[in-house]
Amino acid sequence: MISAGDFKKGVTIEIDGQVWVIVDFQHVKPGKGAAFVRTKIKNVKQGNVLEKTYSPTEKFPKAHVDRKEMEYLYSDGELYYFMDGETYEQLPLGKEQVEDALKYIKENMTATIKFFKGEAFSVEPPNFVVLQVAQADPGHKGDTATGGNKPAVLETGAKIMVPLFVNEGDMIRVDTRTGEYMERA
Repeated sequence: MISAGDFKKGVTIEIDGQVWVIVDFQHVKPGKGAAFVRTKIKNVKQGNVLEKTYSPTEKFPKAHVDRKEMEYLYSDGELYYFMDGETYEQLPLGKEQVEDALKYIKENMTATIKFFKGEAFSVEPPNFVVLQVAQADPGHKGDTATGGNKPAVLETGAKIMVPLFVNEGDMIRVDTRTGEYMERA
């Protein structure tokens, strides 16, 4: 059990049989009245975000989320197939479970699959990936009106901002948590 007063970002709790992750929280102590915790919680299966307030003494069961590294194999158009490297079992997942990670993973890359009570509910790409720039306009010397960055499309279809010196065909390292260019690879 975890009390609302101990909430931190990323903590998973269980409310009415659903798994929620703490996206943001704020401890509030008004001049009059009792203190409370204002939170933003996200349902990990459905993706909806709610803003709720709780008493700091309210207790919730901590949701145990299992994580497993699996290799992304292929997509047949509707399902995305991941393979367990130990048992070689394949796990088909729907677009709603994979959608956020698709921008940064390609075939034969490993990703982290999250499970709650044996059921997969989301896919997390590695923190850093190396991808090829599929499309980028050439940068012009002195063109710094946009802060020295230009838009680029990666081989997975993700759109990110890159420095002017990055060209089509370059391999770059991307931080998948923020979607930012890190360096040439």
